Amino acid sequence: MAGVPVPEPWGQGHVPPAHLRVTHQDREHVVEHVKAAYAEGRFDKLEFDDRLERAMTARTHGDLMPIMTELYGSNAVPHFASPSPAFRAEPAPESNERLGGALAHGLAVVGFPLLGPLLLMLTGGKTSPYIRRHAVEALNFQLTLLGASILLPFTVVGIVLLPVIWVAGIVLSIVGGVSALSEGAFRYPLTVRLVK
Repeated sequence: MAGVPVPEPWGQGHVPPAHLRVTHQDREHVVEHVKAAYAEGRFDKLEFDDRLERAMTARTHGDLMPIMTELYGSNAVPHFASPSPAFRAEPAPESNERLGGALAHGLAVVGFPLLGPLLLMLTGGKTSPYIRRHAVEALNFQLTLLGASILLPFTVVGIVLLPVIWVAGIVLSIVGGVSALSEGAFRYPLTVRLVK
């Protein structure tokens, strides 16, 4: 309609109104950052519990923004790539972080399915949330694959499915590695996420 201004969609760098309601995804994203900061030793258990409770009970962006500001200062700029606003506090990953994320997935292909992601989570994951996210995802997938490899042979169908699952595991590990190199967020299907 002529004469009626059309509001611009939110873009990166725009701060949402403090009264805007948050989604479960918004809360979970902030909780991930709180857990990563706690794992890095940036605050004690009492501070961790406080921030975790505040994030899980947040109703508006005005409730979540102080938590992100406490963790990252003024660099906690929200990112509105989707209709549901989600916080993106860490900067774009550097090439060594992308390589570390890719290694977390790729080491399974060359014979280190559990040890590779675990080592990357415990080393590079302490300084890079990007590497940690990919290493945790790869480790959870490899643990799920190991559990399936132990349990499936007890059934006839499982014996037939086992080689298919291993091939799918190799293919998915390669896809995860490529995704990490291209700054993508990759999640394995049908994965039990035991490690957070």
